[in-house]
Amino acid sequence: MPIAKDSVPIQNRLLGALPASEYQRLVPHLELVTLPLHQVLYEPNEPITHVYFPHQAVISLITTMEDGSTIEVGLVGSEGMVGLPVILGGNITNNQAFVQIPDAGMRMDANIFKTEFHRGGELQRLLLRYCQALLTQVSQSAACNRFHTIEERLARWMLLVQDCVDLEEFPLTQQFIAEMLGTRRSGVTVAAGTLQQAGMLRYTRGKITIVNREALEATACECYRVISDEFSRLLS
Repeated sequence: MPIAKDSVPIQNRLLGALPASEYQRLVPHLELVTLPLHQVLYEPNEPITHVYFPHQAVISLITTMEDGSTIEVGLVGSEGMVGLPVILGGNITNNQAFVQIPDAGMRMDANIFKTEFHRGGELQRLLLRYCQALLTQVSQSAACNRFHTIEERLARWMLLVQDCVDLEEFPLTQQFIAEMLGTRRSGVTVAAGTLQQAGMLRYTRGKITIVNREALEATACECYRVISDEFSRLLS
């Protein structure tokens, strides 16, 4: 649902990193939209018609197996963009993108954005660095899901979500987290209970609050730091 964009500050960090001249060239084509919970931004194997620059919304990139089981393969927040296949030449993907934490963002027609990307300049360089950072997130998460405990994986995932929203409390259910981590809800319940008893987070129905981020970082595996450092190196 479109909303007025007059006088809206730049809240997406990719857009905010652009030189003023390049950002102003995009402005006539940017549409401020609400991103409600569970809205699907694109489906597998269907043409991507728009790209999105989230504000405090968080978008999950999901792979679904033949038996219906799902796992999150990528996470996009205010640091990034949804719809990278558009600039990589494929224009479709086998993943689904949907909103896991609602807020707002900027939307742009995919064809117009592709044209702007091929102009070169800082927009192109910035997005290529973002592609590398997201690839690091995807590959490190794959290794994490294979080698680390559910408590470590949950801590890593919660930290990444908080980095996206820059809030201490956000709406998430244990069932949803289990689907994103590709594990059983019972495992998430036990892991969340362990972290809660240790004073790192607080879970109430449908909401999670990070109480002690420092302790959560100490509990997370090295994957969080690898991902965080790579985003900082490439996009700072």
